[in-house]
Amino acid sequence: MTREPGGFWRRLGANFLDGLVFAPIYVLVIYAFNVSEDTADGILGLLQILYMIILPVVWVGYTVGKKAVGVQIVRIDGKKVTFFTMLKRVILGTLVHVLTLGIGYVVSAFMVGLREDKRAIHDFIAGTQVVRDE
Repeated sequence: MTREPGGFWRRLGANFLDGLVFAPIYVLVIYAFNVSEDTADGILGLLQILYMIILPVVWVGYTVGKKAVGVQIVRIDGKKVTFFTMLKRVILGTLVHVLTLGIGYVVSAFMVGLREDKRAIHDFIAGTQVVRDE
């Protein structure tokens, strides 16, 4: 049975909520450890990468934001995501977006908004899809 894809607004909402998870951490790092904003950005960036790779592996395709809006990352073959799957999705997907000077983000947004399967560039790279909860 094919699961319904997670659409643009749910995915955007999940990303927004995942960003909110890191707002208090950012403030804490700056003030509690008395570091510069650049240092805090680096620390936060590393924590976000680890969060986006490791949490979906241990929480069966969920981040806090994805769980809250009712979507899940799955492999296209229906199996659970692995560390390697998420590493490709996050690192290689981000690399494509950075190397295209952000154009990849815009293309991905249109792909999620317009494609029937709602898959973005990073989904194709990793062989994943974001689907609605069962």
